[in-house]
Amino acid sequence: MADFLWQSFDYPTDTHLPGMKLGMNLKLGTSRSLRSWKSPDDPSTGDFSFEMSGAGSVEMFIKKGSQKIWRTGKWNGQGWNGVPGYKYNAFLNFSLVSNPDEIYYTYSGNSTSISALDFFGVLQRRLWVESTNRWHNIRSYPENVCDNYGKCGSFGRCNPNYSPPCLCLPGFKNNPSNVCGVLDQGLKICVRKRELLCGKGDGFLKLENMKLHDTSNARVDMSLSIKECEIQCRNNCSCTAYSSAYVDGSGCIAWFGDLNDVRDFPEWGQDLFVRVDAIELENSARHSKGSFTKKKLVLLCVLVAVGFLILISAFCCFFKKAKECGSMQRERTQKQQKNSPSLRANEESSAKFELPFFDLDSMIIATENFSPANKLGTGGFGSVYKGKLSNGRDIAVKRLSRNSGQGVKEFKNEVELIAKLQHRNLVQILGCCVEEEEKMLVYEYMPNKSLDFLLFDRSRSISLHWRTRQDIILGIARGFLYFHQDSRLRIVHRDIKASNILLDADMNPKISDFGMARIFGGDQTQENTNRVVGTYGYMSPEYAMDGLFSIKSDIFSFGVLLLEIISGQKNTGFYHKDPSMNLIKHAWELWKDGKPLELVDPSMGTSFPEQEVRKFIQVGILSVQEDVNDRPTMSSIISRLGNEATMPSPKQPGFVLTSNVKYQNLSVTRTGSGSVNEMSTTVVEGR
Repeated sequence: MADFLWQSFDYPTDTHLPGMKLGMNLKLGTSRSLRSWKSPDDPSTGDFSFEMSGAGSVEMFIKKGSQKIWRTGKWNGQGWNGVPGYKYNAFLNFSLVSNPDEIYYTYSGNSTSISALDFFGVLQRRLWVESTNRWHNIRSYPENVCDNYGKCGSFGRCNPNYSPPCLCLPGFKNNPSNVCGVLDQGLKICVRKRELLCGKGDGFLKLENMKLHDTSNARVDMSLSIKECEIQCRNNCSCTAYSSAYVDGSGCIAWFGDLNDVRDFPEWGQDLFVRVDAIELENSARHSKGSFTKKKLVLLCVLVAVGFLILISAFCCFFKKAKECGSMQRERTQKQQKNSPSLRANEESSAKFELPFFDLDSMIIATENFSPANKLGTGGFGSVYKGKLSNGRDIAVKRLSRNSGQGVKEFKNEVELIAKLQHRNLVQILGCCVEEEEKMLVYEYMPNKSLDFLLFDRSRSISLHWRTRQDIILGIARGFLYFHQDSRLRIVHRDIKASNILLDADMNPKISDFGMARIFGGDQTQENTNRVVGTYGYMSPEYAMDGLFSIKSDIFSFGVLLLEIISGQKNTGFYHKDPSMNLIKHAWELWKDGKPLELVDPSMGTSFPEQEVRKFIQVGILSVQEDVNDRPTMSSIISRLGNEATMPSPKQPGFVLTSNVKYQNLSVTRTGSGSVNEMSTTVVEGR
């Protein structure tokens, strides 16, 4: 490797880039740190720096001159102990490197992510977003009152959820001499309640989830376990607190003298053991024994009070104040609509569908700014991306294309329907994002992608042996029985196809994409529409030609899908000797000739139960009958597939497509009562 005389990464300015080192070169005795600009339009060196301290356990500090403004907390083996947002990150890898030559902190990952120290002394994590053509601030440090260094003074404990935020640590009390309760060089806010009698009953109380005290003057020994750390601290009367160095429990940090800059930190805090006197230990033990009973009494009182308030409120709103409540709600809604369209969409949807909402920044982070590498597929209304939430869960994000003239109605329709439906064979929706011009649905991630991804690829379809295909068919059927009969809503899906069947890690089928679905009310069995939507090859004849749809339209589409699963071939992409032949017609010809098993996908070989497969083919042909009255219901389909039941002989199916035009998942919209006049190609891959 060539020696460099100079390189810019060794001399950071105000910006920390991926791969750049911040820390100390021990060999050369130099430091790499960020320095703020003097002002927004003056890039000369300003007052603030972001630099590393190697004393004690390694930490990073924002300083104004030599004054400490904010600190990251110590490195705990995985990240900084006091920095929110570092515990989990979908696309950035943080690391601390320590060797005889240098100690430095760096990160790698998304090249559009940076950290910058502004001229106010605020460290900002930013992400460049192409769609908005600007930097998004993901996090800023310091971000609350407890981030200010030493906010509560020696032996103080800061909690941003309290007002005022400062408390004293266990064993300490407010200094009666400090009547103003302010920090002063000669007067402490918190002092010990009683003097320690070293070795005479004193011990340690555990504080959970804490940002640990500044380690600049602490003693660090990575060879000690947490138990050995306690023994060493107990045997030294000057030791005021101890903790493990890393989150895995290894290493020992012991503090001597005052504790400063301690705060509650539930997101990623560590256990801190503080030395207290014998009386404090006894009081803590007594409090712990009685706390459970007190909690039960408090909970009971709260429940009674809440129940009483609910009854009063219900009586008021429903019997006395119905008109006033409605008027006030309308006025409040109109005001929200006028002032904030995004908020209006969120609140209306939240109230109506009870779905969690994700903000745009979290979706940008989860998908690495909608990276093409994370794209799972493209549908008629946008793209689907793989992502990872801050808690580590994999997700699929369906992003509505802003350039599409269609899709908003379908988006709302899908949110409304899927939020109300729960079934093991229905893909689970985790929430949605409606912000600025973006509209997204967040689903559970399906690691085996979609059925068409495996089924129509010769190399992949080998993994689909008969039992797997059988389980997929039965799972899809159970899902549609739920939609048609068992759910509190009667749903007609209208877009059943292989690409809308997703497969989880155990190859269980999950029905997805409810943008085209319709709700049937009461005893309604059929509806007519002037807008025919769906995919050629799966549409029933009455729907494609006349706009009539019903649950029997779904049965037809299911029959097509069943035949595709058995044959491994697409209905619209099927060719035989006759150019007008499609899969349905081919299956019918084989059935008439007494050779239905010739339909079976060759990749399954010959190791399948012939009578069972013959039964499934017969159900498939019965499902695609031209007359809706000849098609079975989904309950009878499941009964026939699972039992040895007598079935009627199929009649000639409705072929729908007999043209020699090669269609590939053509989504169609028909307006009016005439012929089809609008088509758009949809190529959907696995999600």
